[in-house]
Amino acid sequence: MKPFPHMGHRQRGAGLIEILIAVLVLAIGILGIAGLQTRALVGAGDSMGRSMATVALYSIVDAMTADVANARGGAYNGQVAANACPPATGATFAASQLGLWCTALQTNLGADATTTGNIECSSTGACTVTINWVDAHTEAAATSAQTLTTNVQLEDGT
Repeated sequence: MKPFPHMGHRQRGAGLIEILIAVLVLAIGILGIAGLQTRALVGAGDSMGRSMATVALYSIVDAMTADVANARGGAYNGQVAANACPPATGATFAASQLGLWCTALQTNLGADATTTGNIECSSTGACTVTINWVDAHTEAAATSAQTLTTNVQLEDGT
């Protein structure tokens, strides 16, 4: 019987199976990185919404601080919905500020009925400002409702 000519030789190079397994591991790694990037983008969008809501919240608080007498008198009390903003050219400072605030909510958080701003001030100057919106960057609609609330005490400047 004749011996096989390549029987004494050692294998050199990679076999096809090793290459296929390496490609599979690499593909799984790339998919994992893509998933991580997607999650990071969702988180960044959520963070952006919260930041914009915080800016809007403090802008109306600043307006009320500049107009304490009317804020204590209830001129800012009520709710605005971003899908039906009052005109920003109101007859009073409070009305124009509420219109501008609503427009900012509409522009930055979404122009629908779920984006609302609510202000309740007492005659003592204790105010609660709440902003509600639905975060469009969140995967599950049931968990995307967001609320930001702050309580402030408006001091009389006299």
